[in-house]
Amino acid sequence: MKFDDYLELYKTKTFESMNLYSQAREIFPGGVSHNIRFFKPYPFFTQKSKGKFLQDEDGNKYLDFWNGHWALILGHSPPRVMKKLRKQLKNGTLFGTVNKASLKLGWEINKAIPSAENIRFCSTGSEATMYAIRLARSATGKRVIAKVEGGWHGFNTNLLQSVNYPYEVDEGLGLIEDEGHFVESLQFNDLERSLKVLESIKDDLAAIIIEPVLGGAGCILPQSGYLQGLQEFAHKNGSLFILDEIVTGFRFSYGAAMDAFTLDPDLFTLGKIIGGGLPIGAVCGRKDIMKLADATIEGDKSSYCSIGGGTFSANPLTMKAGYNTLKVLKKNSNIYDKLNTLGEISRNGLTKLFNELKISAQVTGIGSLFMVHFLNDKVKTINNALDAALSNKEMLYNYNLALMANYNIFFLPGKMGAFSNANDRKDVDKLIESTRKIFESVNNKKI
Repeated sequence: MKFDDYLELYKTKTFESMNLYSQAREIFPGGVSHNIRFFKPYPFFTQKSKGKFLQDEDGNKYLDFWNGHWALILGHSPPRVMKKLRKQLKNGTLFGTVNKASLKLGWEINKAIPSAENIRFCSTGSEATMYAIRLARSATGKRVIAKVEGGWHGFNTNLLQSVNYPYEVDEGLGLIEDEGHFVESLQFNDLERSLKVLESIKDDLAAIIIEPVLGGAGCILPQSGYLQGLQEFAHKNGSLFILDEIVTGFRFSYGAAMDAFTLDPDLFTLGKIIGGGLPIGAVCGRKDIMKLADATIEGDKSSYCSIGGGTFSANPLTMKAGYNTLKVLKKNSNIYDKLNTLGEISRNGLTKLFNELKISAQVTGIGSLFMVHFLNDKVKTINNALDAALSNKEMLYNYNLALMANYNIFFLPGKMGAFSNANDRKDVDKLIESTRKIFESVNNKKI
């Protein structure tokens, strides 16, 4: 088969999704409500999910490695969480007032990550990172935020800079040029170059914000000493070090990745897993900084940092889902051993396969996260977002679509995969064997 044949196969098995997408384009810009959910020729429409599977409107059942933007560490619709949600539905979905469930989730996070001395819940990761940099500017009296090229911290205006290649070009219409003057970009994994940039802006540097693992840009690990070097500079300079753990929090162990990387951030953000499949974000950190958000302190509005929360922040459904997800993870610590092992076996197995097939590729990742990059004349190894951006993206898309079309294996095309507790070793074997068949078919050769 050729890759074009897989494209046609996808079209023949997703006829109802094609019709629905045609309708969606009439009411939604681009036919979607999140830009990355579109992929060519059109995305399938999911009807339901359970465990490790998605089922689309045409009845196709996909083994899901996307896992709800990597948020569903227990899989789709885990029994304990669903049971608690059904019970909460009887008592209401949105109170618009404070509730006991938020206390339980807050204290559970605090016990797992003591650095979360204070927490403010919101509804999205984008809100959490926006609040974090607002707090940093309030605490330091400075304005500039440093981030890395390809670093994704949500769609808040302040941090929507140098996200997509080419990084020096504006991310799109609607962003005011002046906003970019207060965001400076660093090259991931190049400490010397990064420190030179930081030195040039140190007098007005409020904070450095970074993910411990460069997630959306390619599941790329930091080189030894890189994160620690940035943190050291921030602390010596009187700036804040902010760790964006929206993807990594509770992903590799019961707690945050900051411990594995020996980091001590002033502020950090959480999301995804702590919501148990429902919308959430959280900004956490040192009490002396977080108290700047305390609007109960007497004085005018200039005496505190306005970070609000939103209508749906700390709603009881999300609080119950998040709390019970964490309780399952805490009680069953072997889940992390299982998921991290599956990730390691997948990375090693795919790497070995590509070497056998003489396909130039690199599999990046850590723990239960992994991603394939196809290399080319421009890129021989993946060290940063620029390397990932210049790799063979067309081959990655073709590979992801072939998995979807012929083997019912779903990765959101171009994005990393994640294991959930619903997965097992058979899923790894299926992925590797399907990958073998795809490239043997395309290359028309056996090994």
